[in-house]
Amino acid sequence: MTSTEPSVFTRIIRREIPADVVYEDDSVIAFNDIAPQAPVHVVIVPKTEAYRDVVELAAADSALLAHVVEVAKQIADQRTGGEFRLIFNNGEAAGQTVFHVHAHVLGGGLAEGTLGSK
Repeated sequence: MTSTEPSVFTRIIRREIPADVVYEDDSVIAFNDIAPQAPVHVVIVPKTEAYRDVVELAAADSALLAHVVEVAKQIADQRTGGEFRLIFNNGEAAGQTVFHVHAHVLGGGLAEGTLGSK
């Protein structure tokens, strides 16, 4: 993504590309991941483009970060009985490939050490 090129998440928010949206409000959008790493794998994206990663979000807008966590809990309550992993990849070396802050909600029968295996 360049400064003039919108991220894939911005394009989803704008409905320029399709996504299987499972939740949306004025602040966030959540959709099923196109390459799930668990039986339930939902991506939650704040609609603002102001933050590249969770560290920036936490420093600038703790209320929005708390909202992302609450949405994750709501999705998990509906789809996994309330048990889930919430992952923010922070930086390229940590696996972040889209530099528009987002969270991954994973669940649905995960056992310790199974991250990345369906």
